[in-house]
Amino acid sequence: MRRHTVIAVIMSVLCSVTDILIAAAQTPEVSEEERVLDIPAVTVTGYRSVKDTGITQTIMDSVALRDNIALSMADILSFNSSLFVKNCGRATLSTVSFRGTSPSHTQVTWNGMRINNPMLGMTDFSMIPAYFIDDARLLHGTSSVSDTGGGLGGAVKLATKPVSEQGLTLQFVQGVGSYLTFDDFLRLNYADDRWQVSTRAVYSSSRNDYKYRNHDKKENIYDENMNIVGSYYPIERNLSGSFRDLHLLQEVYYNTGLGDRIGLNAWYINSNRELPLQTTDYADATAFDNRQREETLRGILSWEHLRSEWKLSLKAGYAHTWLAYDYSRDIGNGIMAVMTRSRSYTDTFYAEAHGEYAVCDKWFFTADIAAYQHLVRSRDKHIIKQQGNRAIVGYNKGRAELSGALSVKWRPVERFGIGAVVRGEMYGTAWAPPIPALFIDGVVSERGNITLRASASRNFRFPTLNDLYFLPGGNPDLRYEKGWSYDGGISFATSREGIFSLSGSATWFESRVDDWIIWLPTAKGFFSPRNLKSVHAYGTELQASLHVQFASEWSLNLDGTFSWTPSVNCGEKLSPADNSVGKQLPYIPRCSAAVSGCLSWRRWSLLYKWCYYSERFTMSSNETSLTGKLPPYYMNNLSLEKCFVLRRAELSLKGTINNLFNEDYLSVLSHPMPGINFEFFIGIKPHWDLPRRK
Repeated sequence: MRRHTVIAVIMSVLCSVTDILIAAAQTPEVSEEERVLDIPAVTVTGYRSVKDTGITQTIMDSVALRDNIALSMADILSFNSSLFVKNCGRATLSTVSFRGTSPSHTQVTWNGMRINNPMLGMTDFSMIPAYFIDDARLLHGTSSVSDTGGGLGGAVKLATKPVSEQGLTLQFVQGVGSYLTFDDFLRLNYADDRWQVSTRAVYSSSRNDYKYRNHDKKENIYDENMNIVGSYYPIERNLSGSFRDLHLLQEVYYNTGLGDRIGLNAWYINSNRELPLQTTDYADATAFDNRQREETLRGILSWEHLRSEWKLSLKAGYAHTWLAYDYSRDIGNGIMAVMTRSRSYTDTFYAEAHGEYAVCDKWFFTADIAAYQHLVRSRDKHIIKQQGNRAIVGYNKGRAELSGALSVKWRPVERFGIGAVVRGEMYGTAWAPPIPALFIDGVVSERGNITLRASASRNFRFPTLNDLYFLPGGNPDLRYEKGWSYDGGISFATSREGIFSLSGSATWFESRVDDWIIWLPTAKGFFSPRNLKSVHAYGTELQASLHVQFASEWSLNLDGTFSWTPSVNCGEKLSPADNSVGKQLPYIPRCSAAVSGCLSWRRWSLLYKWCYYSERFTMSSNETSLTGKLPPYYMNNLSLEKCFVLRRAELSLKGTINNLFNEDYLSVLSHPMPGINFEFFIGIKPHWDLPRRK
């Protein structure tokens, strides 16, 4: 039945595409002369915004966000940033970390509202389709203090934008890939002088049953006398990794024409994912059901009042998440016995006021205050039922959070600027000491726009609700994490009009965090969080971008990043057997790099992406036993796209090869990753209200 449904879907898509191509064939394609316009040369002068004085940030351009419509933000950040992305394959938990810190030290905002899970303190980037993001910025280290607290490593700012194209527009993309993977993308927009309305939908499904070589198992080869004459690592199939994800995004904006804009953003997620077997599991995949389901709704109502010298905005939001985890297995008689039936409900209420005021292009003031109220219920219903409604696993807690900041940026001359931020944080009834940050930058040479910058800040992060209250293992006596961060760097940008542009930067950073929170095993058989004495993270970040215009129809874009991030436990031994002091923290690579290159000719584009992670230790002692570390790996992706501009529509055809060289690798211990796989996309964007030809 399922196979017939898939065949019907494919036939429906092919029929639709055939109709489009027939209609396009009946309407001749626009000639080169009709679609190529002579545009006079324009000189673009870069302006250093006072608001960004001393800030170290990475801005994801639109090409990176749209290079593969099926990618999540986890994939985008893997190939376009210096962040470490830890994942177990598509549609599995994917987290990111800055500068040798942990995922919970990365703050994530969507249209201004923080979306870190209040239970875990981290964000699953596999649940964020790149198709839903119009603007993505990475604030490294100290720079995050300007926008939010708690980002000991940094912050990721994600946002959507109002529709800019006037009239009614439609885009539909159908993707088909390996392992019976289907991706559907739809966007319907309408915009005029007052209203901007956008509806986006993403539906992805896959069996995700890829083959892999299992290096955690070894099969022996016997001769006719049953003597072992050899051995090999078997090839197995990921039989329990299927998924179905649905995302809906509705946005409505209204401009009054008097400098005011009212906006509504609503994002709904419905996910059903199997959790695959580990490479060390010898169980039959059909003998158990290991599944995670999620329903999330996020909504934000905003009002912006804009004037020539100042801006005021107010926001109110609400987020609800229902998360279910079920684990059942066959106990031998064909009946699936429930082992775990976990349910968690998270409700977050959000309000924010933000103001900006600019004076004479030299002074820039901001004031911001944001409030959150989290309500969390977490239960293992199966255990509660067995124990007579006595909660053994889970908790029911609420916490209010308040964050406010004042900042001033001053640029007395065009080539020099200085800024300061003071932020206050309150979690529950506990207040953190004031969080100061200082920024400075200056242009040392106008030739090449060589700029020096430096910043320093203090920061704090409070324990998550799971850290404090999870049963069993929560530790209500945890102290908040605290530390100082410093960074300094140099950047340059040079170009020759119509030929090339080159830019780059190098940054040194250092941070020391006391009372670092880490979950460790206990003698009672479960894990519990504890405060380590101190962690010292330091290193360098390099970035470079090159654009070359070979001729009027040829262009090349190259982008690259590299980071070196030692992150060392400098605390005291927790026990005589503790060998973690002086060692690299688990799952933090010392080196990572990424390179992407796009070669374009007319309406053809060839994109190559490469990323690298050095070895990662899986234990705090950095032991190099069989399971003590993960080897380094390289990842290569290649795609080719052709666009057709017809009179009635724009068509695009794109093919993608993921893991081009069939790399055998692991990102997380005992979690297999797919080898080489393929995707093909067909996109259409009809043209409405075409002008009549004379």
